[in-house]
Amino acid sequence: MKMLLTMVAVALTAVALTAVAPAALAQTNGTNSNAVAPMLPDSKVDTPTFVATVPSANEFEIQSSKLAEQKSASADVKAFAGQMIKDHTKAGEDFKQALSKGQTTASIKPAGPALQPKDQQMLDQLKAASGKAFDEKYVMMQTEAHKQAVALFSTYAKSGDDPALKEFAKKTLPTLKMHEKHVKELGAAH
Repeated sequence: MKMLLTMVAVALTAVALTAVAPAALAQTNGTNSNAVAPMLPDSKVDTPTFVATVPSANEFEIQSSKLAEQKSASADVKAFAGQMIKDHTKAGEDFKQALSKGQTTASIKPAGPALQPKDQQMLDQLKAASGKAFDEKYVMMQTEAHKQAVALFSTYAKSGDDPALKEFAKKTLPTLKMHEKHVKELGAAH
């Protein structure tokens, strides 16, 4: 494959799903480069990339939000985290259903609940943070993760080649956009 899109998310996986969530997309020339490329209107996300990205991003959203429920001192951050856990858990279930109905995914296995290295690195940073620094990191990571998730899901909803996963992306996109808007409001407050 000449073009491989991979997740670089700085946060969740926001919505990608194993609960939905964060993902930066990278274009490479067949290498494993992590260089981030901008999403262009004619960009395409292939099904293997979508299937590999969504579970990790979604799991990052859930795990980072569970940390926020425990470590944040801010009621609004905790409330947002609770919503992320609920919505991304549902998205993960919806993703599994779509994957089971998929027409082009018979030989594609999702990454599973394990986090991709970038997501694990961000989660480790959150684990090490506390107080106001935790809230700032969490909000920043959620902002970036949702930005990337919206780009991933928008692109796949338009250009995906698996009808069931494409429908899942379309169905999940409004929730991701709502998360993106909400986390931007949190960013302004924190």
